[in-house]
Amino acid sequence: MSGQLSEFVGSISTAIVRRADRYVEMLDEARMDGILRVAEPNLLDRFERYAADVLDRYIPPGPRNRDSLVFSHLYSQVLAPAEDSEHSTIAALLAAEVEVRGPLRLTPVQTLRLAEILERLGLRLARAGLPLHAAFSFDRAGGLYLQVENHLARDRCLLSAHRARHLARGRGLRRILETISNLLCGYGYQPYRLLGWVVVQLVALILILTIFFGASLVTSMHMALINYLNPLGFGDIDGLPHGAWVLLVIESYAGAVSLSVFFALLVRRWFRL
Repeated sequence: MSGQLSEFVGSISTAIVRRADRYVEMLDEARMDGILRVAEPNLLDRFERYAADVLDRYIPPGPRNRDSLVFSHLYSQVLAPAEDSEHSTIAALLAAEVEVRGPLRLTPVQTLRLAEILERLGLRLARAGLPLHAAFSFDRAGGLYLQVENHLARDRCLLSAHRARHLARGRGLRRILETISNLLCGYGYQPYRLLGWVVVQLVALILILTIFFGASLVTSMHMALINYLNPLGFGDIDGLPHGAWVLLVIESYAGAVSLSVFFALLVRRWFRL
């Protein structure tokens, strides 16, 4: 460690680096055996035990420098543009976990800085094929952003965490439902995406009514736009083929569901319920 570090910070940093060494060895073994995806949850449990081990020794002799993070030297390694080693990433993640959970209180500036570091670590871990580790890092970053009331950054991190966990999930109904949720509204964190799907529904119905059921373009647009918000009655659709009736009924239900979900997500976003 650098001679500029205090004896206490140097000893804790050494403990972090040694555990990162062992942890990267376990990651490499899992990769070589082709079981990294299956083993990642257990490895993450081991990571948290390593963090707890370091925290047991983390008894600072005094207050920290007000303007700096304790393990800034470990973070600077991973934030360097030329540095992208898995070891430095794991060491920085372990250091950040210790600093977040440690007894020294973070100032708002330090909290924001550590949140930014954890978010960048999440991106690196996702690129390294460690989606659950990435989700862990994004969750920690989101919690810190919440402390400084940076809600947009928190939503961004929580969305990234959901997407990372989705990558780690096996095939099945839940994965399909999550994919649909992501496409429609970004797991609820991107409600304005739903407006794009509303436009897609309207355009599709207009084209179908015009091309396949012989309605004029103006009539198709009028029926599609009105029916989406307020279902048309029998008198309004009299003369159209029964197939068009079915489509209009489907559209009215789709409109009710889409708009209800959109406004629910929007209210949640605006008022942070």
